[in-house]
Amino acid sequence: MTEVLRRGRASLAFGFFAQGVAFALLVTRIPAVQDRYGVSDALLPVFLAAVPILAGVGSVGTERLVERVRPSVVLRWSQPVVLLALFGVGAGERLVELAVSLAVFGLAVGALDASMNMLGVSLQRSYGRSIMLGFHAAYSLGGILGASLAWVGAHWGLALWVSYLPVVCVLVPAALVGSRWYVDADGGGDRGVSEGGEGSGPGGGIVFKALLPLCLVMTFAYIGDSTVSNWSAKYLQDVLGSSEQLATVPYNVYMVTTLVGRAVGDFGVRRFGAVAVVRGGAVLAAGGFAVVAGAPGAWAGMLGFTLVGLGLCVLVPQTFAAAGRLFPGASDAAVARLNIFNYVGFLIGSPLVGALGDVWSYRGAMLVPMVLVLATLVYARSFDGGADRYGGGHERSRTADVGRGGNGL
Repeated sequence: MTEVLRRGRASLAFGFFAQGVAFALLVTRIPAVQDRYGVSDALLPVFLAAVPILAGVGSVGTERLVERVRPSVVLRWSQPVVLLALFGVGAGERLVELAVSLAVFGLAVGALDASMNMLGVSLQRSYGRSIMLGFHAAYSLGGILGASLAWVGAHWGLALWVSYLPVVCVLVPAALVGSRWYVDADGGGDRGVSEGGEGSGPGGGIVFKALLPLCLVMTFAYIGDSTVSNWSAKYLQDVLGSSEQLATVPYNVYMVTTLVGRAVGDFGVRRFGAVAVVRGGAVLAAGGFAVVAGAPGAWAGMLGFTLVGLGLCVLVPQTFAAAGRLFPGASDAAVARLNIFNYVGFLIGSPLVGALGDVWSYRGAMLVPMVLVLATLVYARSFDGGADRYGGGHERSRTADVGRGGNGL
């Protein structure tokens, strides 16, 4: 059974990795997509906003779907759809083809994000120790590779479909093969589970009031993340006076520090507990935004964005893990609902900072994600696993019973 868990963990980590590659290949080539289809600057935000909105719809649909089929089944088929939709974005010629491809991409991404985090939460329960950050580290690694491949395609002037085709041809069959070893842990979902938790209602259901603190933390984290993703280059160049080349560095450094922080984060959770790690991450990220807001020059600004990456990287994985601990009898539904606030934060963050930058100042705008991330401290106790807390002598030596792998319904 231990070997089953190891294979399940490795195959799920590859799923996170593949998703990181696909998402980075899309978002880093937005200018090329705009040029290919002749999307105007006025219409582009509509297309960009449609993806996270539809992803939220996909996440809601996944909550209903996993009442009938296992999350592994949803993940197995949503991941190839995401990759094929990515290729569709690069291969189309008409605006309607772009709209259809992005719509499919958004819906499938919502199902993919929800189902792979459902499996991560249930596997962590089976392991009896923190492993969730490792999955998200694989996502960060995929994002770095995807961004690097996007740079190569742009540098060589490759057509989008030429850049995307090799990636899709490799990742689709690899993901389908790897999905044979996905593991659905018994007790990890909603099917026939009556076990309650601290936040559970009658029959093990979800009390939204108990889930709300985690929803807020997820939103704050993604407001911070989208701020770095969308505004770090502009901030360095326009506010701190860096060169155009240097302005591209902060996001790359941010991605690398996110990978490093998540790679070692599980050890911190095991040693100090989730509450301490979340508090430390929130303080570090808020401090990073403070450095960015007050930076006298480009190098100080890059230091600030580096601190933001090291701090923010632990919040999202631990929020999903906390939902699983808080609602042990309804973790799949809790993860699906929580996942929606991933997209809420993404939708709010970039426009909020841009609007404040225009009417106030971009330095002042950086204080908003700082305050929101710091507000995570108010909700840190929601990450306390109680008797199930990992680390500091609280790891469980036993392994939970594991149901059938991802090959059946």
